[in-house]
Amino acid sequence: MKKLALHWKILIGMVLGVVLGIVWQQFMDQGYVIGFKRVAIPITKQIILDWIQPLGTIFINLLKLIAIPLIIASLIKGISDLGDISKFSKIGGRTIGIYVLSTLVAVSIGLITVNIINPGNGISEETINQLMVDYGADAGNKVAAANEQQESGPLDFVVNIVPDNIFGAASSNGNMLQVIFFVVFFGICLLLIKPEQAKPVKDFFDGLNEVILKMVDLIMLTAPYAVFALLMNLVVSTTNTELFSALGKYAFAVVFGLILMLVVYLIIVKLYTGKSPQFFMKGIAPAQLLAFSTSSSAATLPVTMERVEEHLGVQKEVASFVCPVGATINMDGTSLYQAVAAVFICQALSFDLTFMDQLTIVITATLASIGSAAVPGAGMVMLVIVLESVGLPAEKLALGIALIFAVDRPLDMCRTVINISGDATVSMIVAKSVGKLGSPKVKNWDDNLAE
Repeated sequence: MKKLALHWKILIGMVLGVVLGIVWQQFMDQGYVIGFKRVAIPITKQIILDWIQPLGTIFINLLKLIAIPLIIASLIKGISDLGDISKFSKIGGRTIGIYVLSTLVAVSIGLITVNIINPGNGISEETINQLMVDYGADAGNKVAAANEQQESGPLDFVVNIVPDNIFGAASSNGNMLQVIFFVVFFGICLLLIKPEQAKPVKDFFDGLNEVILKMVDLIMLTAPYAVFALLMNLVVSTTNTELFSALGKYAFAVVFGLILMLVVYLIIVKLYTGKSPQFFMKGIAPAQLLAFSTSSSAATLPVTMERVEEHLGVQKEVASFVCPVGATINMDGTSLYQAVAAVFICQALSFDLTFMDQLTIVITATLASIGSAAVPGAGMVMLVIVLESVGLPAEKLALGIALIFAVDRPLDMCRTVINISGDATVSMIVAKSVGKLGSPKVKNWDDNLAE
């Protein structure tokens, strides 16, 4: 009997998590209890928090656990395999250039979509006030975090890329750019010394890379169960469904824009690499589903790299550089969302935007996405910066952020899918441009584990 592919297992886990979450929430609201002999256990949210949510948390922690070791091992191996520093500079330059260009395209698509749909028209004053009551405190925290980030100097971003202690930098996934800087520096120096001196170091990292990849294989066997736990907890924890419907037009604008961006990726892949949309979607599907469940590009990074190399045919020396860099500076989905959210907020609060204001959104959203933390909720902080760039009054900032807080988490899940899809697309483009795009190596995760 043919084994079920991993992406189908994950999809089944997602569907079961959503369905059982809805059923559990209904029973919870009506005060049902579970009877075991003489013991009656009430159906509550706390049961999910105590017994279901930890399964998803452990899974995410495992992926984050191997993210930094994977970047170190695979990037050093990838650079050393190039054997020529000129090849590395070519890959690096093309990667950064394409990422910036794709972000500009994403923001532009977002602006076109939101101006056509006009989701901010028709939001009632009552809905705005209710959202402020429910999410005003959280919105204030995001505004404060953005203001703190804006107080930094113009070159602080560049300064922060260079770590003063590699062990300190490697202790947090939030310092991924610092780790990449050190590893790239290390890999370049490895290319510049004599081959016989570099060989023992290269052999060590080659072996370490294989061990880390096998850890990814083992962790991914639990993905369907973890995704079930994550989605069920999300559904049970969801409140204020009436407000969701009030923001439905805005959510539709975001999702529609994200779908358009995915279509752009598929067209580019087909025209430039000759690979079919079906090939791309089948190859990257498990990473997309995982990104949707975790809302974190960083947590999904080990899976993204595995799928890009093993299933999309991108050679390791390209995938090991393009994917980690993309997880930190390529936020196409987040940038598109910021464009839609910024215009939506201004529409709802009757704050008119000129053409120059919208051009400012394009530039600011692109720059803000570079170096943004690849974790859930980082887009909100970036959005505050974008809104301030177009002159939205300070007293309306928290109100504007509160306006979209109710639906931010599900939209965060959707835009993370586009973020990692963009990383995979650029990996294929760069690989094709330098002759490093080949055929997939394995058929599915179970086969990979059995090797």
